[in-house]
Amino acid sequence: MCAPGIEEITAGELVGLGLVPGRPSRGLVPFSATTRNVYAANLWLRTATRVLLRMASFECRDLDALEARAAGIDLRPWVAHGAAVRLRVTTHRCRLVHTGAIAERLARGGGLRPVAADDDDGALVVVRGVHDRFTVSVDTSGEPLHRRGWRLATAKAPLRPTIAAALLLASGWSPADALVDPFCGSGTIPIEAARLARRLPPSVGRRFAFQDAGGFEPGTWASVTGDAADRALEGAPAPIVGRDRDAGAVEAARANAERAGVSADVDLAVASVSDLAAPGGGDARPWVVTNPPWGGRVGGGDLRNLYARFGTVCRERLPDGRVALLAADPVLAGHTGLGLTERFRTDSGGVDVRALVADRPRRAGSPPARRR
Repeated sequence: MCAPGIEEITAGELVGLGLVPGRPSRGLVPFSATTRNVYAANLWLRTATRVLLRMASFECRDLDALEARAAGIDLRPWVAHGAAVRLRVTTHRCRLVHTGAIAERLARGGGLRPVAADDDDGALVVVRGVHDRFTVSVDTSGEPLHRRGWRLATAKAPLRPTIAAALLLASGWSPADALVDPFCGSGTIPIEAARLARRLPPSVGRRFAFQDAGGFEPGTWASVTGDAADRALEGAPAPIVGRDRDAGAVEAARANAERAGVSADVDLAVASVSDLAAPGGGDARPWVVTNPPWGGRVGGGDLRNLYARFGTVCRERLPDGRVALLAADPVLAGHTGLGLTERFRTDSGGVDVRALVADRPRRAGSPPARRR
């Protein structure tokens, strides 16, 4: 599962893991996997919300048949024996529409011990009915994957790490290039970038649901985490800079970077957008990847002037760089004058947002950009 609108980015991550994604649907990217693949997907996917394991798929039009079908579904490899189960049911254009009755019959037929859907203690089983075809899947992640374990301190209107990662991956930024975020808030974009640059998994110190499953394979998990440790780099290849005019936000960003294990890889300081400057790093190509204030998100000030100033500063201070940003209002983003192109559109905190990228021409006499 992922946020609707970023399915292609999540599919690209799966390809990077050596997996073959199927045809995406809204918020879902299917793929075939071994147990090891399931473990690795939970550890490495930066843009996914959960990794669900499909246990059954069947057509059904009445509750008695549904209960009979449930009796043949074996959840034991992925749900501990006797564990409580949360059944999360949704239907779309099905004859069976009462989600409570569907959950009750599935629990009865499968011999499950159901608890409330919002109970944190039960294993999560996701049931989706579309045009009378039901799929039953077990959540292997536990807490949503956007809960990284390092982001305890937040500033105003925090950005989900999964959306920050999607912006980074969709933008074209490479860890070989310097990065600056002039509206870094609690540091989500710089920290995601630093962990990506160092080839570190996105999360720190969290536990996954599959570790409590009846068929958990400790040796396989040790192999997956061991491979991750072997891949990690000691430091980020190029500078990663975060700036914000809010001193409290920068303090939160520093605390998060420390928990994320990348405090030495990110340069965080209090500064306004007018102070934007190209980070050091020799030949590293500068990028601006950021999440500026939105109209309905952070009050105060004239946002049109802020966006216009941002665009002017980017052109004057980083003429050889590129820009990627999230925006809720494309008209407002247009005040940057950067010639932005949309890469994806998704939901962030209930707001429709766009990832926009500008690839600006080089100054006369500038060396050509490296080929990718």
